[in-house]
Amino acid sequence: MTKIAFIGAGSLGFTRKLVRDILTFPLLEDATLALMDIDAERLVFAQKSVQRIVDLGNYPARVEATLDRVEALKDADVVLVTILAGGTDVWRHDIEIPMKYGVDINIGDTRGPSGIFRALRTIPVMLDIARDMERYCPDAVMLNYTNPMAMLCHALQRETDIRLTGLCHSVQGTAQMLARWIGAPMEEITYTCAGINHMAWYLTYEWNGQDAYPLIRKAITEQPDVYNEEIVRNEMFLHLDYYVTESSGHNSEYNWWFRKRPDLIEKYCIHGTGWNPGQHAYILKEYREREDTWRDEARKWFADDAPISLERGHEYAAYIINALQGGEPFEFNGNVPNADLVTNLPKNACVEVPVWSSRKGLSPVHVGALPSQCALLTNLSTGIEELAVEAALTGDPRLVFQAIAHDPLTAAVLSLAEIRQMTNEMFEQNRDHLPQFEYYEV
Repeated sequence: MTKIAFIGAGSLGFTRKLVRDILTFPLLEDATLALMDIDAERLVFAQKSVQRIVDLGNYPARVEATLDRVEALKDADVVLVTILAGGTDVWRHDIEIPMKYGVDINIGDTRGPSGIFRALRTIPVMLDIARDMERYCPDAVMLNYTNPMAMLCHALQRETDIRLTGLCHSVQGTAQMLARWIGAPMEEITYTCAGINHMAWYLTYEWNGQDAYPLIRKAITEQPDVYNEEIVRNEMFLHLDYYVTESSGHNSEYNWWFRKRPDLIEKYCIHGTGWNPGQHAYILKEYREREDTWRDEARKWFADDAPISLERGHEYAAYIINALQGGEPFEFNGNVPNADLVTNLPKNACVEVPVWSSRKGLSPVHVGALPSQCALLTNLSTGIEELAVEAALTGDPRLVFQAIAHDPLTAAVLSLAEIRQMTNEMFEQNRDHLPQFEYYEV
């Protein structure tokens, strides 16, 4: 019997989908599903919703719910992590303070000043989870869904002995989007994608064994609806010759080219993508509304008499767990240490590459070098992330400032003195959430 621990199980929609997929595998239908969250009310709803899926499928699975993380982790085979360290009252400042200084960030959960401060808050919590795993389930595999993916995984890979990988939807999501653009069935597409989370590149993208990049370029340049669907990423592809993962909104934050002036934001970041200067306020409003309405939505889900689909979806984690437990081996793109997998990225940096999951564990695939023009931007982001992780682990605020000073978008807008002032202001707002720092002036 497999034991799967869900840390952050109160993410109701995601937990339900994941459990539905897991239980479709015969090897996993009798699993123990140990749900843990720090929010007791959400945990109750999560337990009831998972139990409903188990009952409807007549599965022999067992559902447990606890506020005690150690209890959930004891003897687990797999640990799924979906947490948020700090709510809207904290992370809103990750976006609003840089915006005040002219650094136009919308989501900010991956890199840049906002991603770095999210990492500073989250790394101590993730380390606590990993150290509990070392004590109570040392042979378990962690599958992390929490952002900022690369910085969190790098900190855990550096400081702990647990087996882990980070999972993101952007690789398979982008691959499916490109297939749709050229009218190709996804089952006829093959690709190799590598780099870092949210900045991995399709080194090859083929339809029935033939290079599909010419078809993608033709679709982008000749079909305005295709171009407008992903303006930023399409511009990057047209000029850098390789397609990058994650959305245009995210990627517009990771470089110098699209968000440093209002006219560029107007040209590249508003029409078609929806990522405009006011988007951060909308996202904060939407998040608060979800916090206010999730109870009603959960009750409606329970009250709905319509049959719940128990058909398997496409979430990687279920396939990975099945493979780890002896089912069919499964290939996915995961976040792992760079053990000469991508030869022109730093050794031991957290890279996103093809990984095979099987009874033997997780086996990353050697990819080789990224194209030079892609490696330049990727190496900069990797170096910044490594500096930020060092700051989080040592409690040195000066390193935080120096990491943010090298962020491409921030540096394109602000002077060093302005970046220092902005970083100090962000530290002040995060003071109560950064226990690893003894002082906050940079």
